[in-house]
Amino acid sequence: MVISDTGEQLGLMNKSEAIEAAYDRDLDLVLVAPNAKPPVGKFMDFNKYRYEQQKKAREAKKKQNVMQLKELRLSPKIEKHDFETKLKNGRKFLTNGDKLKLSIRFRGREMAHTDRGRTVMLDFAKQCNDLAEIESHPKQDGRTMIMTLTPKKDK
Repeated sequence: MVISDTGEQLGLMNKSEAIEAAYDRDLDLVLVAPNAKPPVGKFMDFNKYRYEQQKKAREAKKKQNVMQLKELRLSPKIEKHDFETKLKNGRKFLTNGDKLKLSIRFRGREMAHTDRGRTVMLDFAKQCNDLAEIESHPKQDGRTMIMTLTPKKDK
């Protein structure tokens, strides 16, 4: 079964006739459905077809959103100005569509006051609640506390 480049069905042809007809039109004969009964071939400019497929793949890749994981390190006794600077950077990461991992490293006697670290993290999340939602709440792993924020989905 042979289909022309305009989509018109030319009917059943043997292989040599179909190749000859394609050659007369300066086109290629491409087997579209080899497993069909009878096999279906189509006249087309194969290089042009392949170029268009690559172009579509490039466009799809451009529109693909790649999410990165950015990390900010805080401390349980962070000052107000330092907190605001970290907050500004975190908000910038979230508006760019990246995930944000907040971590606090407790040193020495700070281990006795892990509640302060949790408060700092939750305050950070509260300040970013218009841009982000909490993916994982603050969890302590040894001397480190970690929390993850993800950007909110636009509706």
